[in-house]
Amino acid sequence: MSNRKVATVSLKAGLKARHMTMIALGGSIGTGLFLASGGAIASAGPGGALLAYAAVGIMVYFLMTSLGELATYMPDSGSFGTYATRFVDPSLGFALGWNFWYNWAITIAAELSAATLIIKYWFPDSNSFWWSLLFLAVIFALNILSVKGYGESEYWFAIIKIAVVIIFLAVGVLMIIGIIGGETVGFKNFTIGDAPFHGGFFAFLGVFMAAGFSFQGTELIGVAAGESENPRQNVPKAIRQVFWRILIFYILAIMVISLIIPYTNPDLLKSGVDNIGVSPFTLVFEKAGLAFAASVMNAVILSSVLSAGNSGMYASSRVLYGLAKEGKAPKFLAKLNHRGIPVNALLLTTLVGMAAFLASMFGDGVVYSWLLNASGMCGFITWLGIAICHYRFRRAYVAQGLDLNKLPYKARWFPFGPLFAFVLCFIVIIGQSYSAISENGIDWYGILVSYVSIPLFLIVWLGYKWTKRTKVIPLDQCDVTTGAHLD
Repeated sequence: MSNRKVATVSLKAGLKARHMTMIALGGSIGTGLFLASGGAIASAGPGGALLAYAAVGIMVYFLMTSLGELATYMPDSGSFGTYATRFVDPSLGFALGWNFWYNWAITIAAELSAATLIIKYWFPDSNSFWWSLLFLAVIFALNILSVKGYGESEYWFAIIKIAVVIIFLAVGVLMIIGIIGGETVGFKNFTIGDAPFHGGFFAFLGVFMAAGFSFQGTELIGVAAGESENPRQNVPKAIRQVFWRILIFYILAIMVISLIIPYTNPDLLKSGVDNIGVSPFTLVFEKAGLAFAASVMNAVILSSVLSAGNSGMYASSRVLYGLAKEGKAPKFLAKLNHRGIPVNALLLTTLVGMAAFLASMFGDGVVYSWLLNASGMCGFITWLGIAICHYRFRRAYVAQGLDLNKLPYKARWFPFGPLFAFVLCFIVIIGQSYSAISENGIDWYGILVSYVSIPLFLIVWLGYKWTKRTKVIPLDQCDVTTGAHLD
């Protein structure tokens, strides 16, 4: 009886087109835009910030189209690990899967820490532990109920963020042309000092790195494709809509901030989850005469943080489930409940997230700082993996004599797209610790903290390769048909 039950239970295809669009959109519009954009403008000037975000946006476009081709043709909740296992080398699939799980499991802890800081804006004397426990319980409940519960919550989280950005852009334009705010701002802030570019190449490089972190989360659509009602239609639609909206939102928002708040304003460098009052969005709203701006932005940023934690729990549990299905994680993690939720994978992810959060609260937080730093580059490693998987998939598909016109969604500009994305990701990874090298010497601790995730990834990858004796799969032997959705 139990064997028959296990065979019939599977992940539920409960994500609709609107969920898919908002999952990708909500995954990238968050604290990177609401908080980090201010520091970007202050560091590199308005021109440098715009150029950096546009360059990373183009890279993300190619990554999204690469992932779109893979996820539409072969939707799988294991996503990155599964694709690497089939098209490159099982050892790379093992390492990418665990890398992605670790990244988002630690992100849950980071978001819990951020949420407790944000909530203290209203309740400064409250106990952080109980708030974190409440927030963890909420996102766990949203994920344990059903995949639709996760999709619906992300839909509304994203709606809040989009509404605020649209209102912000509208208010900003009215301020620039002088209808509200008391003066016509125009373009004068683009010409003060050494604007529009400031700080030179290394300042631009630093913003380029920060922009990369801001866009992380768009790859979640690759995981969600495994539970989409109609991945063949929903994934391409989400990718086409989301990329341009994200790029427009970021570019226009940075433009509005730059025009209204001069890059020399010292408050732009102070923005963080513990200082919502100087979020560039708050500064603009307050300049427009909206006295309640800080409270509104605090609530919006809190919703963004909870959205990131919610998405992290969903994505990491699905990838862990995918690893268990392929024998790359303990079998008990592949268990699904009657609603198609990988309950054991979800519980383990929740426990790891909570343990990491507790590490940030007790002692001096050194353990948590290392865990967080180790996860910092994991997103870029995932992006590198997407580019490699798409390049190998397309070459294997052609090598096996299959018709490219039968692909439900075909990424344009191949092979330029994945190669361009690979090179830019590689530059970002190598340049992570540029600030640790200065005329005063080399900050070896800073370099170690920045790059610790690379040796960890290599140990996992090469360790599995050595113990399992895996090899790179020849193109004509790659499995490009199992689970495929043909046109």
